[in-house]
Amino acid sequence: MTPALTSEQVCETGLFIARLQGEDGALPWFVGEQWDAWNHTEALMGLTIAAHVSRETGSPRVNHTAEQLSERARLGLQHLRETQREDGSWPMRVRDGVVEQDESDTNQCAYPAVGVWHLALVTGAGRGDGPDRGILAENWPMVRAAIRHVLTAQRDDGTIAWAINRRGGLGDHALLTGNASILQSLWAAAAIADTLGHIDDAASWRESGARLAAAVRQVELFADRRRFSMDWFYPVLGGALVGDHAATHLRRDWDRFVIEGQGVRCVDDRPWVTGGESAELVMALCCLDGTPHEDRARREARAVFADLQHTRDTSGGYWTGYVVDDDAVWPVEQTGWSAGAMLLAADALDGLTPAANFFHAMTWLARTPSHSAARDHEEPR
Repeated sequence: MTPALTSEQVCETGLFIARLQGEDGALPWFVGEQWDAWNHTEALMGLTIAAHVSRETGSPRVNHTAEQLSERARLGLQHLRETQREDGSWPMRVRDGVVEQDESDTNQCAYPAVGVWHLALVTGAGRGDGPDRGILAENWPMVRAAIRHVLTAQRDDGTIAWAINRRGGLGDHALLTGNASILQSLWAAAAIADTLGHIDDAASWRESGARLAAAVRQVELFADRRRFSMDWFYPVLGGALVGDHAATHLRRDWDRFVIEGQGVRCVDDRPWVTGGESAELVMALCCLDGTPHEDRARREARAVFADLQHTRDTSGGYWTGYVVDDDAVWPVEQTGWSAGAMLLAADALDGLTPAANFFHAMTWLARTPSHSAARDHEEPR
């Protein structure tokens, strides 16, 4: 089977991400653009994948060694540790080290747990000895503080408010995509806590995750953003919907969001396909592995990924979006998080690293009997 990306392409995209990184380890959207913890984490996971592939293939065209790419991923985590605030948060938006929005976005603050777990899996499993406990231990205080901060925003209905201001006040609504992404982060944080023996934290976070998963299955609890494709597939990618429920959910709105031969719309009323959403749909489809829907989902995932390769640039980066009717790239930018998402999707498709089933594994945590989140038998709403 033709690979989603060749080894050289994976390494080129890793080098593209590395070129965006500042000396302090920050990975902005692109050079001179804003920084936030979620998109920074997505990009550094791309670095982790490219480093592993570089190490495995020894591609002669790679200008940075695998060790250097790995070091850049670790530098990215160091930047998160050094810029985390005392309450466990990061600012919503920073540019060139200057805070532009000092509130915290709960989804942004939760996501570094995913990046830590991912790096530990790739590094440790690559040596054959399980998650790298050194990486987990080094980043545990950061993860614990961040998750505790985020969970101060969990409401009585299980949802998590989208923002927290510097006085501790909560945003007045919750976002479905953001909450589904936080669910991923809670699974990852609980796995980290389990590995390090912090059993009470793990149990508490799984209970919070169970409440959040139940909420994510109730779309009426969230701000109405149904025109956005992320609100369609993120409940599957985050693990709130699994198995038959997940397959039915994705099938229901497929034609509304997928433009065959082009990719996935960002919003349902515009002919604008975007790389990040397309790559994330690929990962959501791969979450159907191990179900009767796996073969079809895998075929569709490969097709969507292949369709998006027209947005790949010779730099190794990807244009953020493409307006089909105008045959035009828009916006004219190549972001680190788009590149990171593409590498995560390629890994899910082709098993490039020991963490290839990373997101799928987190969705199945919801079905493990020992976890209180095992409530997928409930009908989704």
